[in-house]
Amino acid sequence: MQWYTGNALYDTLLIIGFAYAALIFGSSLFGTAAYGGRFGGGKRAKGIKLGSKLGWVLMELPGLIVFPVVFFMGTNADQLVPLIFLVIWMFHYTNRALVAPLLMRVQPGSTASFSLGVVIAGWITLLLHGYFNAAYITEFGSHYTKEWLQDPRFQLGLLIYATGFTLNVHSDRILRHLRSPNPSPDEPRYKIPYGGGFRWVSCPQYFGEILSFTGFAVMTWNLGAVFVLAVTAGNLIPRAIFTHRWFLKNFDDYPPERKAIIPYLL
Repeated sequence: MQWYTGNALYDTLLIIGFAYAALIFGSSLFGTAAYGGRFGGGKRAKGIKLGSKLGWVLMELPGLIVFPVVFFMGTNADQLVPLIFLVIWMFHYTNRALVAPLLMRVQPGSTASFSLGVVIAGWITLLLHGYFNAAYITEFGSHYTKEWLQDPRFQLGLLIYATGFTLNVHSDRILRHLRSPNPSPDEPRYKIPYGGGFRWVSCPQYFGEILSFTGFAVMTWNLGAVFVLAVTAGNLIPRAIFTHRWFLKNFDDYPPERKAIIPYLL
């Protein structure tokens, strides 16, 4: 009985993946994941905690490993369109796993705030994400011929992806430069960011990430990419709402016209 690809392992894991995404969204409505200064829980939080840089690198590293390993096991790994997707993937996760974390400016004396449980949850997501997309792109997808490059879905998806990635990187740069290159212990830990996407929302970096995965899902046109979009949105939309409320509560001069994550809507 064929459901999606006809491969029992792939199709079963995909069902499990979407159930996992629904679980993440449901749990995020009651509290956000324990990473970052506002949500890490501080010294009183239970469980093993890691520093922000180490936590981010460890959590995202499977994105640089799983996808290429599965990719080069596929029948169509040497074809043009799959190779284009490989380049986009490696470009994206090199930024997520290495560039962005290593550029972070960490305040001296700050406590470890990245939960090991969040790292493990990230591994589960990226193992599924990497497998779903690499296997589908190189083995199960039949539409990745050269003609796919002229398909409106590929072109629109690439545009959406590029817009989201640019917004994400630019927003991270604004947040990074809120702190001095060598911040002192008495420097305020939190400041109101301005410029770029922050003119409209409190968390444009999250909106950019959701746009990136939306674009990837459209340009690849497969449910494996929709899986990680669901996980990302289920995690980041509630987190953005919590962040927005935190800023409104703690800064009297916080711009009242800003939304949480989607300009003019949410």
